[in-house]
Amino acid sequence: MRCPVCKVPMIIVEHERIELDYCTKCMGVWFDSGELELLVESMGMDAADFNMRKILSSPEKKIKESARRCSLCRKKMKKIAIGSSPEVIIDACVLGEGLWFDGGEVGQVIKQLISQYVTASGAPDRVISFLGETFSSRE
Repeated sequence: MRCPVCKVPMIIVEHERIELDYCTKCMGVWFDSGELELLVESMGMDAADFNMRKILSSPEKKIKESARRCSLCRKKMKKIAIGSSPEVIIDACVLGEGLWFDGGEVGQVIKQLISQYVTASGAPDRVISFLGETFSSRE
């Protein structure tokens, strides 16, 4: 799979049955349909807000960033805001193939989730540790 930003081949990173495509150049992450839900569920949290159908039904955000094409179907992706305080703008395949997060955005969304939910068994710490080590931003 090629990065929708850099157009270079991405590597596959696996965490608890979830295979994510990761660009080592721009540090972006591709979630195939359903993988974001699996990640959130692995933290012991409610993943209802991360259902692909629900994400795609959200209104498109109008921002200056140029449209990106899905690495799988090549159609222009939709800009969607997820999370809150601040919103994180991600790219969603209009056919439901998956979601694109620019470098650092996955960590922002997960940190927001952790601040909203109380979970057991240290799952959020394991996920944050994994994300921090694997998908660190350049900032």
